[in-house]
Amino acid sequence: MTTQQPSCPNQEMPQEWLQSLGEMTYGLYVITAGHGQNIGGMIASWVSQISYIPPLIMIAVHPNRYTHNLILDSGSLVLHVLDQEQKVFLSRFKGPEPAGKFSGLDWTPGLTGTPVLADCPVYMECRVNNTLAPGNHTLFIGEIIQAGRRWEFTPLTSLDYSGMYVGKE
Repeated sequence: MTTQQPSCPNQEMPQEWLQSLGEMTYGLYVITAGHGQNIGGMIASWVSQISYIPPLIMIAVHPNRYTHNLILDSGSLVLHVLDQEQKVFLSRFKGPEPAGKFSGLDWTPGLTGTPVLADCPVYMECRVNNTLAPGNHTLFIGEIIQAGRRWEFTPLTSLDYSGMYVGKE
């Protein structure tokens, strides 16, 4: 059965739509950003490569995330691809509180000063060259300026995690 209803941007989404969106699969990533003395990190799943030349990726971030404003203020971010065995990063970087997320982690500042986590198999440091706000998330378009792949691994995806994120907040 399909449900066809007009878009309802300021109302609750029908349950069938939420269930359908919950069936989409994504990679699970850590995004880091920094501005001045402030650093932050968060889990992101709405991520995609959007261009080969230039090398561009897109990351959707809700404006209520602490890391959102750090990305806006600094104009940079680092996308970290997680190994399937790194579910511990999900609890570390989930939630709004920035204090403690980096405690005990090995990281170095990238070319832009943004934290690059040493324990992630892949990282892509980006300069943000465009932002869009087509809905309740900001889309950050980042051009890769530095990247590395450190070891063979199986990426962590939403299929490895029991929760789902449909983007309400």
